[in-house]
Amino acid sequence: MSDKQTTPIGGKGALIVLLLVVFINIAGFGIVIPLLPFYAESFGISAWQVTILFSAYSVGQFLGEPLWGRISDRIGRKPVLMGTMAAIGLSYLLLAYAPDYNTALVLRFVAGIAGGNISTTQAYVADITPPEKRTERLGLLGAAFGLGFMVGPAIGGLLVVEGIGAAGYRPPLLCAAILGVLSVLGIIFFLKESHDHSRRAARQQARLMEAMRHPIIGQVLLTTLIATGAFSAMEAIYALWTAARFDWGPHEVGLTFTFIGALSALNQAVIAGWIVRRIGEAAALTAGLLLGGISLIAQVWAPDGMWLVGITVFTVIGISITQPAISGLISLASAPEQQGALLGVNGALGAFARIIGPIIAGALFSGVSVDAPYIFAGAGMLPAAWLAWRVHHRIRQGGHHLASTEQVIPKQS
Repeated sequence: MSDKQTTPIGGKGALIVLLLVVFINIAGFGIVIPLLPFYAESFGISAWQVTILFSAYSVGQFLGEPLWGRISDRIGRKPVLMGTMAAIGLSYLLLAYAPDYNTALVLRFVAGIAGGNISTTQAYVADITPPEKRTERLGLLGAAFGLGFMVGPAIGGLLVVEGIGAAGYRPPLLCAAILGVLSVLGIIFFLKESHDHSRRAARQQARLMEAMRHPIIGQVLLTTLIATGAFSAMEAIYALWTAARFDWGPHEVGLTFTFIGALSALNQAVIAGWIVRRIGEAAALTAGLLLGGISLIAQVWAPDGMWLVGITVFTVIGISITQPAISGLISLASAPEQQGALLGVNGALGAFARIIGPIIAGALFSGVSVDAPYIFAGAGMLPAAWLAWRVHHRIRQGGHHLASTEQVIPKQS
């Protein structure tokens, strides 16, 4: 490596502040998502229009992830996080008083663009963390997401006022907007800038493309595309599948998702880091994808709901290992001035996969069988696991030790 690794800025204190900010922001997101279909129905729209409302966010996020990643590499992480979280909070406020479906659709698209700041939060963690601890701390970031998703829906359910139409959904939406404001204030007053954006890399676009063609980063990005598409297919069809197989309703699905959120947060905060420290990012990614894929297929043979929940434990453990491992591999294999952009590309591929996966799942569910989306999702994890194993083999064969101060792609002068 030709340049010395920069000293992390802010350390544990900055990490704690970022985790709190992310938790508050995702709690707001969690308030809105479970209520959005019911709020949308107050506009008198059809079911497919409700799904378009969800897709609008994913399309916006697909565009926003690489955009904010690259901008944060140029101007710094803090201004990007301030601007995007302010936009998210404003979108909730305007959504509470949206006069019609088309306005709500535009607001969700804009919120998706701003919500593409996930790559910037990941890059911030990478900036302030020594290489050997990055994957573990990216797991803590995932845990903050999981806790936010667990707490948010509970708050939303308590605040909604039933029986008065669209106005009944304003209290939770306004609460989400207030949480967005709190996130921005936390960033302004407590979060330090982590990225030395004064460094300007010559031929930045060419070097970014070169990094994406690197055999390790390229295969990790492809792994994200395949694995996220497969898993999102299962997520999209879960409520319909459990209703068809076990006669579940919103109550059972809601409780299961709360359990999944809690287990995922615990796993990413504790277990994922422990596994990575012992076997490395690429091996952990391979194991997580295999466990997730096999257990997804096994869910098809669950005789009842209790068996399903038991098998789901293994799915959650496997899948929740993969995201911090992927983010850690990309961060450790890229030069500091490329981290935001590459994590943004990774996030964009994930967002694109979350657009395609549900479409495939819906077609399989309607046209083949109720179990077909699960078999597709589980089988899709297997080629992703093979790619992850190739990355692991290449690192061992090439003598690369990612969890160190060495980078797979040296910084160029």
